[in-house]
Amino acid sequence: MKEKLKVFSNGLLKENPSLRLVLGTCPTLAVTTLAVNGLGMGLAATFVLVCSNIAISALRKIIPDKVRLPAYITVIATFVTVLQMLVKAFVPALDSALGIFLPLIVVNCIILGRAEMFASKNSIGLSALDGLGMGLGFTGTLVVMGSVREVLGAGTLFGIQVMPAAVDPMTVFITPPGGFFVFGCLMALVIWIEIKTNNRKVRSIGCEGCPSASVCGGKCADKAEGGEA
Repeated sequence: MKEKLKVFSNGLLKENPSLRLVLGTCPTLAVTTLAVNGLGMGLAATFVLVCSNIAISALRKIIPDKVRLPAYITVIATFVTVLQMLVKAFVPALDSALGIFLPLIVVNCIILGRAEMFASKNSIGLSALDGLGMGLGFTGTLVVMGSVREVLGAGTLFGIQVMPAAVDPMTVFITPPGGFFVFGCLMALVIWIEIKTNNRKVRSIGCEGCPSASVCGGKCADKAEGGEA
């Protein structure tokens, strides 16, 4: 139970895919002009993460090592296609808002990274928990970023007016520079929380400094030293 809780909670803060691993930065910055867009994108990515992790974990002993990446992308693309059809059918407004970033979930570094680093090496149950934790961590980041940018940049939250009409919104926050500023502030906040809770670790260069070193167990470094591709 303790191991399962650790796997699930890693993606929420300690190994948050956006704020700690700095993955999926493009959709993080692009879709968070509105909180609802961030929520939709996060839930969509979570669905694909959980489903692809389960499928890849179940097939990990069948997929040949030499074609594992094309196989992973095929599995991920299958779930993204299903997701895209569902969103188009039932939530067309969200499909229009997310635009190209919905089908681009296929090549999202978070999903492919978890498939390679975790799902291909662990059981179905743990892989599902890892996908759920990483997905919720990603969703939380998008919702917080979208909320901050929407409130400050448009004066609304989930489309509801929350700022007084007399206060002019700072539209810079719904532009790319505003997105980078909020993203940087959130990363700094996470580091501050780690320091205050004594969870901050000095990260060295190399395998020891990788936030996912606990998952691969240094196997990546061993392969590099052994000359394996």
